[in-house]
Amino acid sequence: MKELSLHILDVVENSLRAKAKKVRISILEDTRENRLELVIEDDGEGMDEETLKMVRDPFFSGQGKKVGMGIPLLDQLTRQCEGNLEILSEKGKGTTVRATFQRDNLDLPPLGKLADTLFVIMASHPEVELEFIHRIDDCQWLFNSKKIEEELDLTEENRGVLLPAIREWIEYQEEILKGGIGNEDK
Repeated sequence: MKELSLHILDVVENSLRAKAKKVRISILEDTRENRLELVIEDDGEGMDEETLKMVRDPFFSGQGKKVGMGIPLLDQLTRQCEGNLEILSEKGKGTTVRATFQRDNLDLPPLGKLADTLFVIMASHPEVELEFIHRIDDCQWLFNSKKIEEELDLTEENRGVLLPAIREWIEYQEEILKGGIGNEDK
């Protein structure tokens, strides 16, 4: 996968197949420590110990497919980027996937089209509460899909109009966080 946002989408799809009603995505960047941490937590069905042992095997899939490449590819990427992949799960209590990377590693792909990834999750799974936080050092932005929907009075009738605006707002927040807006040379 050429972008971290595609890894995020893959892990979140696993959460949704595990019947998660709430998913929290955290992207935590520390430039001083040269570290990027991606954490995806869900309240889905979780995995038993046997499944947890096999989840990194590319020839294992818990979804009835012949192979499951998402987690093995993320595991490989973390190791290539001098990081680590940790998966914590308990049957009936959900799963946490924590991937760490060295930020300046040449093998670390770009974050990618994060706004598109979050938009797809919100548009295709309106029943799921999506929490998101992106922090770079001491600056951050965050949102909760259910709070946004409540604030905007999002309904089935206006969903098609408002979701693209939410996507644009996410993109704008990412630009601000990365210093692309409001910090232009004058």
